[in-house]
Amino acid sequence: MNQSSALEVFFANNPDAIACELTSVRGSSPREQGTFMLVGRETTFGTIGGGALEYMVIDHARRLIAEGRAEAAMDVPLGPEIGQCCGGRVAVSLRVADKNLRLALADIIRAETERAPYIAVFGAGHVGRVLAQILALLPVRVEVIDTRREELSLLAPGISQRLVAMPEMVVRAAPAGSAFVIMTHDHALDFLIVAEALGRTDAAYVGMVGSQTKRAKFASWFIDQGGDAKALERLVLPIGAQGLGDKRPAVIAALAAAEIMVHIGGREASVGRVSAPAKEGATSGF
Repeated sequence: MNQSSALEVFFANNPDAIACELTSVRGSSPREQGTFMLVGRETTFGTIGGGALEYMVIDHARRLIAEGRAEAAMDVPLGPEIGQCCGGRVAVSLRVADKNLRLALADIIRAETERAPYIAVFGAGHVGRVLAQILALLPVRVEVIDTRREELSLLAPGISQRLVAMPEMVVRAAPAGSAFVIMTHDHALDFLIVAEALGRTDAAYVGMVGSQTKRAKFASWFIDQGGDAKALERLVLPIGAQGLGDKRPAVIAALAAAEIMVHIGGREASVGRVSAPAKEGATSGF
């Protein structure tokens, strides 16, 4: 389930939810000014950083719900007195999430989703399926691409997927800053997709599952096809190695996910991207 759908479900189950926003942050804090979380009678949605601060805010919000109050404010020092060692100070506004606020929050989440980096996972095999599940928990847009309908049917519910005959075409249409992770069932198809991805000098990450032997074979084929040897420096192969040599699919996927996020973060820093909020002074905690 994507964040927009999850928000709709939360509001359907929590008609009297309280929206809690960090309206001011001084010094060190777990989250930035403008971060929201929602508190229902029994469940919450999003986070303002966890720890003692979040527990205090949740308790306060539920008192508002119980008492039928519409709004309140808190000023909290993040020091030893509340068992949190950030050392800063935050102001928190709490108010009933009325129709207008719900629409505003939905717009924020929609905008954040549209800005999120795109990751194309080519191949819905054992590693691809686990990798997609891990990436789905992160602030990215992940899509699994395969030529095999039966493999795509094994993906966890809610994972975006695409059945295509020519996966390399997905690379051409992807937005700037995309990450491409190639792990299909066919080495020849892997090579075609990677060659296309290496042609995208604006890609944040190009990685292919395999060994050093596969890297050598691809490099030879790529250069024979007229590829730029310099471009091979941007190819991560094997993916998720990190010096561990562990070949279990879940371990490879976990390490690859971290590797991909590091590359995405590095590219965003290099191009000076700032995660600007959808509305001034408003980000989500979701």
